[in-house]
Amino acid sequence: AMWRLSHRSRGAGLLGRRWASSSAQPQTSAELVRIMDEMPPERVRNFCIVAHVDHGKSTLADRLMEMCGAVGVGVDRAQLLDDLAVEKERGITVKARTVSLIHQNTSDGLPYLLNLIDTPGHVDFSYETSRSIAACQGALLLVDACQGVQAQTVANFWLAFEQNLSITPVVNKVDLPHADIPGTVEQMEAVFGVEAEEVVAISAKTGLGTTELLGALLERTPPPAASRDRPLRVLLFDSWYDEYRGVLCLVQVLDGVLSVGDQLLSAATGKTYPLLQIELMRPSTPVALRGLYAGQVGCISLGMKHIVEANVGDMLSAPSAPQAPLEGFKRPQPMVFAGFYPSDEKGFEALQHAMGRFCLQDGSVRVESEHSPTLGRGLRCGFLGMLHMEVVQQRLEQEHGVDVIVTAPTVPLEATLSDGSIVSILSPEALPEGKDALELREPLVKVTLITPTAHLGAISQLCIGRSGELCGESYLGPERVMVQYTLPLAEIATDFHDRVKTLSQGYASLDYESAGTQPADVVALGLKVNGNAVAALTRIVRRPNAERMGREMAMRLKAELSRQVYDIVIQATIGSRIVARETIRASRKDVLAKCYGGDVSRKKKLLEKQKAGKKKRQMHVGDVPIPHGAFVKVLTPAK
Repeated sequence: AMWRLSHRSRGAGLLGRRWASSSAQPQTSAELVRIMDEMPPERVRNFCIVAHVDHGKSTLADRLMEMCGAVGVGVDRAQLLDDLAVEKERGITVKARTVSLIHQNTSDGLPYLLNLIDTPGHVDFSYETSRSIAACQGALLLVDACQGVQAQTVANFWLAFEQNLSITPVVNKVDLPHADIPGTVEQMEAVFGVEAEEVVAISAKTGLGTTELLGALLERTPPPAASRDRPLRVLLFDSWYDEYRGVLCLVQVLDGVLSVGDQLLSAATGKTYPLLQIELMRPSTPVALRGLYAGQVGCISLGMKHIVEANVGDMLSAPSAPQAPLEGFKRPQPMVFAGFYPSDEKGFEALQHAMGRFCLQDGSVRVESEHSPTLGRGLRCGFLGMLHMEVVQQRLEQEHGVDVIVTAPTVPLEATLSDGSIVSILSPEALPEGKDALELREPLVKVTLITPTAHLGAISQLCIGRSGELCGESYLGPERVMVQYTLPLAEIATDFHDRVKTLSQGYASLDYESAGTQPADVVALGLKVNGNAVAALTRIVRRPNAERMGREMAMRLKAELSRQVYDIVIQATIGSRIVARETIRASRKDVLAKCYGGDVSRKKKLLEKQKAGKKKRQMHVGDVPIPHGAFVKVLTPAK
């Protein structure tokens, strides 16, 4: 088998040896245009790389680009397709990237066009993965030889499998001394049902086995079922915003021929757009093309001004022969909501402007205006998960220079009111009270966890303690097990991932998907300071966790407030019921500091005067000053 040959070759001195790349010469722009014009659909291969986080997707993309002459060998910067600052800092792929490669070193001497899509691996960006897969006919399923099959490997496999993609299983990082190739292949056989002979063992870092992988990719990935003679059909599967050219669309020509100057009809909006420019996506600089032909992928400019006009899954066609859109494309539904407020009370306009520009690049963020009595004007934003929320916050700071306060995240609820209407509850203020709501429902998720068997007990206790129900359990080998639990989304929206990593010493991985809804047992947990409710600190929590979270919030607020000349009482409340209390005792001035002796009546007089003054002051407490930083500490999700 190929993976066995690669494994034996490590002892024969092949470890670290690169491929013969001298024949892969970079193509000029004129040569690329000529090749694209002459490229028949049967010589096109559209494929993606799917894997768990940090299993080597972007590194393998770098190697394939070097092998096809798109970049020079030994380029200083690794992960060439990850160009966002947040991607470089975190070492993960946030945005799917596409690059077109020309592979000329073939046995018959004719070139192949390889359209490579490097997809994110984290569950929060599975929307990027799913829409990228729609433009592919094949997928490289990448598994780390040291970590084995992980939860998001399973999720991405099923995304590709359900789209009927031809899957090429690949074991990566075989050059590492603790790589377990046979064990990883056994896991892939058990989970994915692949044959051991189909698995290709490589090292994307050193280039070991990548020549065999490229050959397997060309052999196993079918060409697109496209024809230049049929009416024009163009699939829009990604878009982003350019400051100078407006919205740019990444498209695949399913049938027909697309040329600059054509008019394109959108099936989603019914509008007609002129085709202003066509580009071939390359690692450094895109190459302008005269046209795109059946089966090819490219970037087009239609003069769109707003990202909402570019609907993912839209079908573009000639106005004279309109075509129906493909089925199965849905806009992503936010899973977590949080309030974004400017750290500077006068910075709302800057935050609103920055978020508006950011939404041109990321259409999966839902934004609505809201107002807090304490924090002022802000935005209620919906995200696909906690990491997505953190990435958006980081990108706002890095790319737009806006520092924000993020409130505690909540999950969307559905309320059935007494009049029969159904409304979405996205904030504590919108939670209906008393008999106004007949039923509240909360979202459920199906969580897949892969963990060493030694940590299964701790992981199971964590899930059961968070109202989880076991759905399935299967062993991937003697030392690894995959379990599935149904959990309320609210239970995993904050620190669940961190707890899983802590309990498993970093070895467990998780993935989740929507699993319907269930009746919600939630309450509005608020804080009162000296009897005055602080509306900005109210949050929706599940009833079993309310008292614990109330104590935590009261203690965190107590640590942030300064002592006054009167007692400060902090109360965590659910409706009219007090579930936690903290008291900050009044500061006391030493009125006897200058009394070094003399008549004791003088001291008594000073103490009585102080007592009377404090009693009078307590009768006119007024509002307790709460510093802006206290809201940050109380509302920021606990790490």
